[in-house]
Amino acid sequence: MDKRIYPQPIETISSPEPSARQAFSDPRAAVDALKAIYDRNTAFLRDAFVHVAKTGESERRYRAYYPEVSLATSSFAQIDTRLAYGHVPEPGTYRTTITRPDLFDPYLTEQLGLLIRNHGVPIIVRESDTPIPLHFAFLRDTYVEGSVADRLKRPLRDLFDVPNLNSTDDHIVNGTHEPSPGDPMPLAPFTAQRIDYSLHRLSHYTATAPDHFQNFVLFTNYQFYIDEFCAYARGAMARGGEGYETFVEPGNIVTQAGETTPPETALQRMPQMPAYHLTRPDHCGITMVNIGVGPSNAKTITDHIAVLRPHAWLMLGHCAGLRHTQALGDYVLAHAYVREDHVLDDDLPVWVPLPALAEVQVALQEAVAEITGLSGYDLKRIMRTGTVATIDNRNWELRDQRGPVQRLSQSRAIALDMESATIAANGFRFRVPYGTLLCVSDKPLHGELKLPGMATDFYKRQVAQHLQIGIRAVEKLAAMPPERLHSRKLRSFSETAFQ
Repeated sequence: MDKRIYPQPIETISSPEPSARQAFSDPRAAVDALKAIYDRNTAFLRDAFVHVAKTGESERRYRAYYPEVSLATSSFAQIDTRLAYGHVPEPGTYRTTITRPDLFDPYLTEQLGLLIRNHGVPIIVRESDTPIPLHFAFLRDTYVEGSVADRLKRPLRDLFDVPNLNSTDDHIVNGTHEPSPGDPMPLAPFTAQRIDYSLHRLSHYTATAPDHFQNFVLFTNYQFYIDEFCAYARGAMARGGEGYETFVEPGNIVTQAGETTPPETALQRMPQMPAYHLTRPDHCGITMVNIGVGPSNAKTITDHIAVLRPHAWLMLGHCAGLRHTQALGDYVLAHAYVREDHVLDDDLPVWVPLPALAEVQVALQEAVAEITGLSGYDLKRIMRTGTVATIDNRNWELRDQRGPVQRLSQSRAIALDMESATIAANGFRFRVPYGTLLCVSDKPLHGELKLPGMATDFYKRQVAQHLQIGIRAVEKLAAMPPERLHSRKLRSFSETAFQ
């Protein structure tokens, strides 16, 4: 017979006083109201935790809710058909929960402003019925001692709500969400708890706070690019910023414009996918992430960065050239992808095509021309546009090559790597404009393998040039209005109004 003593169920729930429903025709006022609810409710949970930790009191449960924003329309609004977002597809009620309105302030203000303008109806702000998990209520860098749990008579999850992974999913953004009859339709691609989950994962994987991430993201699969980016960013800071405000390194080490970075401030142990941020006040600077090698990392980091709703992400890295006419150091501009990475098969079937996005393609090609000084037909000497294949087996050359080589030839692939198609596929899936510019570092089908150490003057020069091309492309994209950059190609039949 089990002689353990189980505590009686908790019947008392303490919560902040319910907030009144408010209607707004001013997006700035609506965002301020969201902030007020969120700040009050998260402070309530933090204060309750301090009380429980100090007293050990465990006879009541503490609960506070995310704020939510909703819209109801009975009209098929005549909107600007060029817009990819900022409107709902049909009459009905639409709703989403909101987290970190301080972080998403400009984004929320823009999205709500477009809805008010396009539909002529007010935005409703109130508390949702979704509890805020205690873990997501803590402020950044909060440290909780493990001994706190030992002083409690009950498990912590008896006293506070914790993350619920059963309802933290990607059904909305994957297009598989089916509201129950009478339920509102989703207004945003991610719910508050899904966003909070990713914000915490970003800090873990990159060792930088989500607040530092910029709207334009460069991914790379080699540390050489990061070293070059750091040198570029530190030089810009030393020269007064050159349009950028700060340079942020792993560990949230911030160098202000006009300062230099002491070398001893660098982290001694790097995270799995370190991120570096060259920031602007409007968040239209550049974030660069070293994702390492492989499609798993590529999927993981883009799963989380996507909740920040960046304007574009680009892959810059090394690849295997598949054509005998290519030379080491040549560039590959991807306009199609063969997906043999398999990490997204359950979320985005391989039969889904990944379209090339004209704005991104043009920006990358123009950047190559400007940095190399070549144009027109001469540009074809160093750059090919074509299909990039992404594979999940780094040593595919050691197996029977007849199958892979035949598929690569039939697909007209010109390059092979382990990340680009994954990043493009997740960009398509998450409605984030994407692009790929690779540099040929070896030609395994032709017996030309990577140079020893990858440290020759040739490769140092090529990495520097490649990075400059990526930065120039980002500058071109950042000069475009967001509504032009976010392509209608990435939108499905029934889309959320939020970008």
